[in-house]
Amino acid sequence: MSPAEIAIGVIIGRTSEFFDFFVYAIASVLVFPALFFPFVDALTGTLWSFAIFSLAFIARPFGSLVFMAIDRAYGRGTKLTIALFMLGGSTAAIAFLPSYTDAGMTSIWLLALLRLGQGFALGGTWDGLASLLALNAPEDKRGWYAMIPQLGAPFGLIVASLLFAYMVASLSAADFLDWGWRYPFFVAFAINVVALFARLRIVVTSEFEHLFRTRDLQPVSVSSTIRTEWRTIVIGAFAPLASFALFHMVTVFPLSWVYLFTRETPTSFLLIEAVAAAFGVVAVVASGRLADAFGRRRLLGACAVGIAVFSGFAPQLLDAGTVGEIVFMVVGFVLLGLAFGQSSGVVASGFATEHRYTGSAFTSDLSWLLGAGFAPLAALLLSVNFGLIASGAYLLSGALATLIALWLNTELAGRK
Repeated sequence: MSPAEIAIGVIIGRTSEFFDFFVYAIASVLVFPALFFPFVDALTGTLWSFAIFSLAFIARPFGSLVFMAIDRAYGRGTKLTIALFMLGGSTAAIAFLPSYTDAGMTSIWLLALLRLGQGFALGGTWDGLASLLALNAPEDKRGWYAMIPQLGAPFGLIVASLLFAYMVASLSAADFLDWGWRYPFFVAFAINVVALFARLRIVVTSEFEHLFRTRDLQPVSVSSTIRTEWRTIVIGAFAPLASFALFHMVTVFPLSWVYLFTRETPTSFLLIEAVAAAFGVVAVVASGRLADAFGRRRLLGACAVGIAVFSGFAPQLLDAGTVGEIVFMVVGFVLLGLAFGQSSGVVASGFATEHRYTGSAFTSDLSWLLGAGFAPLAALLLSVNFGLIASGAYLLSGALATLIALWLNTELAGRK
């Protein structure tokens, strides 16, 4: 099987995962506050919605712990099948939830449970293909191969944004809140099934089982990995924090601010988001070239500085009309693409060979939890209490964490 076929499988898999999460994220702003929290004002409902949003990131490391045991006992194919059906099933089940008006607090508890199910399942979707791509990359093209899996994020956002934009524009507000919002959650399940077969076609072949074994991409005990690799895990979790903090600051948070506090229509902003994500695709691709030319560590350090500067003025652009929103989104996605495009390479670097597979998965979980899990909630709370400029503090903290982690990561510095 050619590297191009592996790359396609990786991109399809990642796109399906991010599509599930972006469908939920968009609904967290446009649907859930009105449907599940009608007893409070729109702002408070959105804050509660974002609190439930964060549950998936808390559940994800526990999912990795359980699914690594399944991987060791029954194999990678079994693990992926269970995880992706659980992810797609949890997402699709949200489409059947009753509203608060119909079921009271039970509807909120069910939403929280299914969100935990999404996060738990995502912990089992780690297939090692991204690491395999990086390990088989030529010395001078490691950055290029590292960026391929990251394309799934902007692709997933583009599809989710356009689908919601179409539903919002095509339906009345009443029909959208009644049944229209549910359609993207059904689509998520179908995409997961396609992604599952695309990935199983690769990972269950004897050829790839041999590659996984020879490259030491085998699951081992999470506890032993933490015990022996705790320093690498901590550094690896903080190194990509700038990009992970920016991730939801240019995807979920701006949609909430625009929807709550401006006259911009959801359809218009979702289209702006899709176009900005297309710029993000270009930036992710460019990150591969730049990392190979100048070094991953230099690129990530420069991006962290850029994100720190961006945090000082950019949030206010969301209150500057359509032009300000476009500038915020495009510049934010370019910075995100350049940084996020190489974040997987940072997560995987530095592990002993026997702990590479498990360590990379667990470190990625922690990075998402620390950097992205609470970003929409924190940014919205800071903005409504201290002004939009205060939301930049969250970004700034992520940028500083990345710079400190890169300075400490002597292994990465030695390689680049």
